[in-house]
Amino acid sequence: MLAFITAFAVVFLVELPDKTMVATLVLTTRYRGWPVFVGVISAFAVQTVVGAAFGSAITLLPDRLVAGIVAVLFGVGAFFLLKEGFSRDEDSADEAGTRADVPFWRAALTSFGVLFAAEWGDASQLATAGITARYGAPLMVGLGAWLALVAVAGLAVLVGRKLAGRLPTHWIQRVAGVIFAVFGVIALTQVF
Repeated sequence: MLAFITAFAVVFLVELPDKTMVATLVLTTRYRGWPVFVGVISAFAVQTVVGAAFGSAITLLPDRLVAGIVAVLFGVGAFFLLKEGFSRDEDSADEAGTRADVPFWRAALTSFGVLFAAEWGDASQLATAGITARYGAPLMVGLGAWLALVAVAGLAVLVGRKLAGRLPTHWIQRVAGVIFAVFGVIALTQVF
């Protein structure tokens, strides 16, 4: 259960200010919410399985090597989160246009494709792999990570563009980066 809670908390915090949330917000301004949500959570399911599988493969290695890999994964995640959290460039979503009147399947496939591509090597996928390697519980980590992604996607779809304007995303990214760095240091101490 600790693996599930850790995965949910870390991935939720990491994804809240992430570009994938912004992409979901933008897609929701273009298409109806339900097909966007279905496409997005399907993409997240595939990406979570890949992250958990990678983390499971890592657990077959010697403990010290696993701790080193986990430290590197969290270190890379911390670097990217802190880099983005302290960057001066503020991401701005496109202006909301009129909603496109397209079939459900087309909006869902478009949403799937956008988020599937955006999630490769993302901090949440690195976190899923690292937490799986740390706890050796791929099912619980994968489920926790996926539910966190679903929760963030649900927020993005329900609240839409207003959410992005009210959350100080750079602070959330900074906090998530520090948490990743702490996890990385903890894993690094286990190497030695």
